[in-house]
Amino acid sequence: MLTTFLFAFILAFGISLFFAPIYIRFARRIKLGQNILHYVESHYSKQGTPTMGGVIFIVGTILGTIIFLDGSSSLALMTIGVTTLYGLLGFLDDFLKIKKRDNLGLKARHKLLGQCVLSLFVAFFVYSFSPIGSYIFIPFMAQPVNIGFFVFPLTILVFVATTNSINLTDGLDGLASRTTQICLLAFLAMLIVLSNSFGFNITQLTELHNLMLVIIATVGALFAFGLFNSFPAKIFMGDAGSLALGALVSCVAVFTGLSLFLLFFGFLFVLSSLSVMLQVLYFKKTKGKRIFLMAPLHHHFEKKGIHENRIVSIYSIIGIIISSIVVVAHYFIY
Repeated sequence: MLTTFLFAFILAFGISLFFAPIYIRFARRIKLGQNILHYVESHYSKQGTPTMGGVIFIVGTILGTIIFLDGSSSLALMTIGVTTLYGLLGFLDDFLKIKKRDNLGLKARHKLLGQCVLSLFVAFFVYSFSPIGSYIFIPFMAQPVNIGFFVFPLTILVFVATTNSINLTDGLDGLASRTTQICLLAFLAMLIVLSNSFGFNITQLTELHNLMLVIIATVGALFAFGLFNSFPAKIFMGDAGSLALGALVSCVAVFTGLSLFLLFFGFLFVLSSLSVMLQVLYFKKTKGKRIFLMAPLHHHFEKKGIHENRIVSIYSIIGIIISSIVVVAHYFIY
C-alpha cells in the first residue's frame, strides 16, 4: 500500500510539473489573464496573470489516481467525477470573467444552484450506495452516529460551505493550495487512524484505501502546482481550481463520515468565510463601518503591511498545529 501511495504521489507530481509550463504558455498566448479587483491595490501588478490553472492539478490528480485503483473504488471514482464537474462549473465562471473583462462571472444564484444540484446528487449516493452510509463521526467521541436522512442537508451544507470558503481563501499566492494540502493530509491521517481502530470489512477498507489514493495524488499534484503558484505566482488556480478543491475536500469528508472534522481541518477556510460574513453584517448594521480593513481576513493582514508570503506561512503553521492536535487526540480516543 505504501509503495502504491508513493508511486501515485510521484506520478501526479510529475504529470502536473510537466503540464504546468505548457498550460501557462498556452494561457498567455490566448490571453487567459486574471482581472484584479480595483480595491486590491497591492495586487495591481498581478493583472493579466494566467488563470484557470486548476486544470493543472486536476489532470495530475486524475491520472495519478486511476492508474493505481484496485478493487472496490466507488468512493474514489465518485470523488474524481464530482471534482471534475465542480471544476467545469468553476471553469465556466472563470471564462465568463475573462470574456466580460470583470470579476463577476456567473451570477451568484446560478453558481449556488449548480453547487446545490451536484451536492444533492452526492448526498443521494452517500445515503443509498456509500459503504460508510449515513454514519458520521462526532469529534472527540469514540463511536460514530447514524444520522439517517439528515445526511442530505449535512452534505449540501458541507459542499456549499467548503467550496465557497476555499474560493474565498484563494486570495494570496499559494494560500489555497497550501492550506488544502494540510487539510487533506489531516484527513489522510484520520483515515489511517480509523482504518486501524474500527472493524471495517474488506470492501470498506478497500474503498477507504482507494480514497486515500485520491488524497495522496492530489497532494502530489498540488506540490507541483505550488511551484508555479507561490509568490510571485506565474499561474492562478481560478474558480476552476478552488471549486474543484472544495468539491474534493467535501467528498473526502462526507464519504468517510468526517464532515464535522472540517471545522478543525478546514479551520482556515472557516476563518475566511466567517470574516466575510462578520464584515458584511457589521457594515450593514452600522451603515458603513468595518471590523476589518478588508475581508477575507488575509487581505486585512495585507492592509496591515504583512507580506503575503508571511501570511501564507502563518496560516500553514496554524493549520498544521490544529490538525495535528485533533488527529493525535483521536488516536488515543479510538
